Amino acid sequence: MGEHATMADTAAGPAGGLPFPIVDAHQHFWDPSRHYYPWLNDEPPIPFRYGDYRPIRRPYLPDDYRRDALPFVVEKSVYVEAEWDPRDPDGEMDYIASLRREHGLPSVAVAQAWLDRDDAPRLLERHAARAFVRSVRHKPRANASPDDALPGGTTDRAWREGFSHLARNGLRFDLQTPWWHLHEAARLAADFPSTSIVLNHTGLPADRTPEGLAGWKRAMTTFAACPNVAVKVSGIGQRGRTWTVDANRDIVRTVIDLFGAKRCMFASNFPVDSLCASFATILGGFRDIVADLAPHERKALFRDNAIAIYDIR
Repeated sequence: MGEHATMADTAAGPAGGLPFPIVDAHQHFWDPSRHYYPWLNDEPPIPFRYGDYRPIRRPYLPDDYRRDALPFVVEKSVYVEAEWDPRDPDGEMDYIASLRREHGLPSVAVAQAWLDRDDAPRLLERHAARAFVRSVRHKPRANASPDDALPGGTTDRAWREGFSHLARNGLRFDLQTPWWHLHEAARLAADFPSTSIVLNHTGLPADRTPEGLAGWKRAMTTFAACPNVAVKVSGIGQRGRTWTVDANRDIVRTVIDLFGAKRCMFASNFPVDSLCASFATILGGFRDIVADLAPHERKALFRDNAIAIYDIR
C-alpha cells in the first residue's frame, strides 16, 4: 500500500467497497533512472502545486501502481504523458508499448504532442497509428493567476493549427489549464466541435477561498455548456493539507452537477497525488462522496465513462 494508507482504508472490502473493478482515467508510469524527464531529473527540482516532489522522483511501474491501488481492483487504466524528454515524444510511446506487453497496463494512452511545432501534423499521424493511443496532451501557456488578463496558449495561431489536425486523426485532446482560461477553452471547443476535449484535474480549483471557488464554478459552468467536453475528477489535493472528504465534497458534487454523471470520470493521478494521500483515501473518498447516487451513475463515474470516452476496447 501507499505510505499514507490507514487501517480504515483496508476495511472497505475486496474491491475498495465497490461491487465492480474500476478504470483509472488518469495515471502515470515512469523510470527516471533510465529515461529523461526534465521535471524529475533536473536539479534543483521545481516546486509544483503540491510543493516538494522529491518523494516521487523514482521509478514508478505497474507493480508499484497495483500495490498502491489496493484494495481497489483496477481493471484498465489511461496512461497520461509524463512530460518525457520533449525532444523525443515517440520514445515515450515506445516505452509505454513495452510496459503494455510486459505488464498488461496501461490499457490506452494520452501521448505528448507539442501542437505549436512545425512537425505536429506528422507526429499526430504517428501517434494515431498506434492502436493504443487515444488522445494527446500539450499544456498550453497559462497565466499565473486570474488577475492577469493576457490570453492563454489555446488562442495562439500555431497552437490552434496543430489542434486542427486532431479530429482527422481520430484523436481526443486532454486539456490541463487553470480555470481562468476555461472561457478560451470553451471557444476552442465551439470552433472544433468534432474534437473531444477532456479537462484534466477538475479545472485546478487550488484556491479554496469563497472568491476563488466562485470564479472556478463560473468558469466550469461556461465550459460544461460545450457538448464535446468531459472532465476528470482528479488532482484536487492541496499543498500541505490532508486529502479529506470534507475538504473535497463540494468540489466533486459541483462538477457532477455541472457536467452530469455521464461526462465525469474519477481518476487517481497516481503517483503524483500520492503526495496528498493514499490511493485508497482518494478513491475511497470519491466512493463516499457519491454513495447516494444511483448504482448506474456510480459505475459510470468509476468505470463506464472512461471506457466510452477513451474507447477502451
